[in-house]
Amino acid sequence: MSAAWWQWVGSTDSLTARLVAASRRPFRVRLEHQGVERPRRDEALALGLAPTDLAWIREVTLMSGERPWVAARSVTPLDRTGCRRLRTLGERSLGSWLFAQPDLQRDPIEVARVSADAEGVWLRRSRFRHGSIQLLVQECFLHEMAEDLGLALPGRRPTT
Repeated sequence: MSAAWWQWVGSTDSLTARLVAASRRPFRVRLEHQGVERPRRDEALALGLAPTDLAWIREVTLMSGERPWVAARSVTPLDRTGCRRLRTLGERSLGSWLFAQPDLQRDPIEVARVSADAEGVWLRRSRFRHGSIQLLVQECFLHEMAEDLGLALPGRRPTT
């Protein structure tokens, strides 16, 4: 991974704040889907859930103007506090709330490269804890972000 990409993928501060600062267009969150459903097996394992447990799942796209930059998926166990917090965000960013919590703990970031024919470039995820709330946040950095910021796609030169 290039150093330019690592500054995005490996950062432990608020991705939302970084995207807002980097975007020349208005930043916004587009809510794609949210609701109660069964998490994927790897998500359940990461959260210590049984494979048959249900969770609150929220999927959004972080946008620079009309350009999708990051597809994000958040998963939290079905406890009242965590579900209420995610459910009430709507089209506000999770990061704007999450990184304001003084007791926030973050597990190490897991990173994977996306296959060459996919919409994304890099995937990352980590588990967060705040009080009794735990949630898994997964983010896929999209090709449009790479194009707009001049970030090289793996195996290619920068687009600037």
